[in-house]
Amino acid sequence: MPVQTRKVKSDEEGMRLDRWFKAHFPELAFGHLQKLLRTGQVRVDGARAKTNTRLEPGMAVRVPPLAREKGESESSVDIARAGAPAKPPSKMGDAKADAAFLKSITLYEDREVMVLNKPYGLAVQGGSGTTRHIDGMLEALRGKDGQKPRLVHRIDKDTSGILLIAKTRLAAATLAKTFRSRSARKIYWALVAGVPKPRQGRISTYLAKGAGEGGELMRVAKHGEDEASHAVTYYAVIDHAAHKLAWISLKPVTGRTHQLRAHTSHIGHPIVGDPKYFSIENWELPGGMQNRLHLLARRLVIPHPKGEGVIDVSAPLPPHMQQSWNLLGFDAKAYDPIVDAPEE
Repeated sequence: MPVQTRKVKSDEEGMRLDRWFKAHFPELAFGHLQKLLRTGQVRVDGARAKTNTRLEPGMAVRVPPLAREKGESESSVDIARAGAPAKPPSKMGDAKADAAFLKSITLYEDREVMVLNKPYGLAVQGGSGTTRHIDGMLEALRGKDGQKPRLVHRIDKDTSGILLIAKTRLAAATLAKTFRSRSARKIYWALVAGVPKPRQGRISTYLAKGAGEGGELMRVAKHGEDEASHAVTYYAVIDHAAHKLAWISLKPVTGRTHQLRAHTSHIGHPIVGDPKYFSIENWELPGGMQNRLHLLARRLVIPHPKGEGVIDVSAPLPPHMQQSWNLLGFDAKAYDPIVDAPEE
């Protein structure tokens, strides 16, 4: 691709330069963009620019050839920072490839725990027809003492983000107890249809299993029904695009199957790209967005299993959500009001 000069459009006012590139050139890796900026190949109105340069309508952006030079590569660290984890190995059982992949998506690690940034579409555990999953890959990290890292909790296959792994039996038992006692604080981000009113609130229902197309669904049930469990979620609107879409933050107090997906649907604001719970008729996905579940396990705050302070880790937006955030002009660094929500 030759050098181009592109004008900033009126609806891109205030957009950061790195997000502008992500919207126009989604295949461009963040690390490569940084190199182009460092070497002065990207310019705005003829001047050098930075990733956080804010754009105004009419500005001219110099776009250099974006293809990588022969032999150039990007580190897994750059990929993880950009929110695009390395591609999972095509076959289970290749220990070297499995170990390398897990390292590439590791956000935090010490001798007791690992925190992974699980990508969209990768299952946490095996099941019918599932050949690749995190639990199987963890075999590659089995230690000399024979201990295999263990899952502490689970997230849906199409949910991206934080996944906590215990590296020892004692850590696994301690962390499992912490989750049961609700001492772990989990925060999720989602893009939903419409704008919830009020802007901050509490969803409290009973949930029970029910049949549905394409697999099991959770349904809102009545108190006293067989196998119905109480579920509580706090939510807060962070930003919105007109009245059609809202970026919301969610804090589940309980941990029921599909709780956040069922709860957002229950209040009339299902999560964009949810094949199970999105049921608004004649609703069209905005142009430029991918029809994938827009749900991120954003942050986990949990006491360290050895009593060594607190583990506090956040995951970046996955590529399909980052693309939507760019298109809608959302700033992922915006204040998240859910942090003020109660814990019970």
